Amino acid sequence: MPEPGWAGPGGRLSGLGVSQGRAAGPLVRMAGPPSLPAPRPVADPEAEAATVVKALEAVTADLNRRAATARTRGGGGAGGEAAEILEALAMIADDPMLREEAESRARSGADAAHALDAAFTGHRDALAALGGYLAERAADLDDLKHRAVAAALGLPMPGLPDPGHPYVLVAGDLSPADTAGLGPDVLALVTERGGPTSHTAILARARGLPAVVACPAVADVPDGTIVGVDGASGEIALGLTPEQAAEVMERDRAERARLAAATGPGRTADGHPVRLLANIGSAADLRPGAEGVGLFRTEFLFLDRKQPPSPEEQTAAYAEVFERAEGPVIVRTLDAGTDKPLPFLGLPEEPNPALGVRGLRVDRLLPDVLDAQLAAIAEAARATGADVRVMAPMVTTPAEAAGFARRARAAGIAQAGVMVEVPAAALRAAELLREVDFLSIGTNDLAQYTFAADRQHPALADLLDPRQPALLGLIEACAAAGREAGKPVGVCGEAAGDPAVAPLLVGLGVTSLSMAPSCVPLVREALAGLTLEECRELARDALA
Repeated sequence: MPEPGWAGPGGRLSGLGVSQGRAAGPLVRMAGPPSLPAPRPVADPEAEAATVVKALEAVTADLNRRAATARTRGGGGAGGEAAEILEALAMIADDPMLREEAESRARSGADAAHALDAAFTGHRDALAALGGYLAERAADLDDLKHRAVAAALGLPMPGLPDPGHPYVLVAGDLSPADTAGLGPDVLALVTERGGPTSHTAILARARGLPAVVACPAVADVPDGTIVGVDGASGEIALGLTPEQAAEVMERDRAERARLAAATGPGRTADGHPVRLLANIGSAADLRPGAEGVGLFRTEFLFLDRKQPPSPEEQTAAYAEVFERAEGPVIVRTLDAGTDKPLPFLGLPEEPNPALGVRGLRVDRLLPDVLDAQLAAIAEAARATGADVRVMAPMVTTPAEAAGFARRARAAGIAQAGVMVEVPAAALRAAELLREVDFLSIGTNDLAQYTFAADRQHPALADLLDPRQPALLGLIEACAAAGREAGKPVGVCGEAAGDPAVAPLLVGLGVTSLSMAPSCVPLVREALAGLTLEECRELARDALA
């Protein structure tokens, strides 16, 4: 792939590069919901009823097959969670009452597609009327309806494609469940929507997949076109030859091998230490090379769970990570709310969830949840002998920090910290550090709340750029408070894994950087090429 600024015979497109690396292969689009055609006359109602049954059987079989693949590939963690979600959907598609209603409508004269649409819609409306958790599950029936109608019409089912060969996946956007279910054949991701700190971006980095978001023009590229994806620059080359695609893949493999060969602790060229830590969602995400875990997102273990995990289940999940991790592990307590709902909590709907009950604020409604989690973390730490610390998300006031630290220590966890994700916490960093042992700056949400810009909104990506001076000023204030208190202040947002931004953060005074494991080699190399004074100079220039 020519350097710099490459293009294939078909030209190139540009989006936001959100996950480093390059890949090339045939483009395959994730199918959207089918359009329901106009009703048609039915000559053989029994044949339509048989089509209804076959469509539901096809949906059930497809979901069970995907669940088995996810369970085999992922084991526990995200793979196990994806399998549970898919198995639950398969059970709904195989529900006898649903099947009987759809068959009855077909025998009464409706064509198979409309019979299925009506049956699913009726069940969905009944769930929505019940409110609460059951109403939230109504969206699952929409997904199943689209799949069943597509099967009845002989169209590709919506959702992740399975072409049987390696490919570049293109979609409008991807949910966390979609991204968790990606198979090994996916070479890279390109989405029409999304932002630099969306969960598509976060999970792509965790998987080490090159990814470009906010590229609406990719919708016009025909399926099967061989494309090259540069996850750093955001460029997409169109119309590559198979030989060019093979060259892109070989170069990427060689570059990854070169970076992986460089090991050791993070430090600048003049020896200033900067701990390089990993962001993970389960033990399956652990990779060699990091100096510990700076962010263990525990809620990823329990997404879409209908029942709360038992104390034993929580303890076992945490112990698996503690046993396998190298170095200290910082556990973030459940960060429920907004784009990461935890159905077993039964939280009420809110008009503006991003400004509502999320993170530590859930404790205001359900205090037993935090105490149970802290007890499970402490038990897993005792059983494994690991160096375990905890931190709370969405802390706003010193009083919240003090209350969290008190309960963590009462549970037997010696080191307690908090995340700085709202400007109020950054502005009172010194007061927070009187109550806790460390701060961890979540730049994704801190940018969102500082600039009043939805982190999922592609049109506002410039406001979410971690090099914005206002955001850097808040980070600098936190780092200065840490130096004064003699306590560590790290960054665990996505900015920490950007090799162009990490030196700025070091220049501002942060003591550790936590990122997707795939980003550690790039950041290690970036820091090793600069002295601490050069990092500080970069930070001064960015602030100005």
